[in-house]
Amino acid sequence: MTTAILTSKGQITIPAEVRNELKVDAGDRVEFVQIAAGRYEFVAVTSEVTALKGMFGKPKTTVSIESMNAAIARRGAAAQ
Repeated sequence: MTTAILTSKGQITIPAEVRNELKVDAGDRVEFVQIAAGRYEFVAVTSEVTALKGMFGKPKTTVSIESMNAAIARRGAAAQ
């Protein structure tokens, strides 16, 4: 297991083997995603949005823009 030390300014140095595995370098963005109470996943935000294509498979049903707009309008009206 790889460890790092938190500085008084709340900063850490990401160990080289972790940076290499995630393919991150100085200036790259990362996210901390909460996966459970008290547990976070460190994720590199280096992928292109096109890499997400097909991630969730084909939709079971298609929804028209009109149906989406109507649902948004209903939800907005209910929130007020």
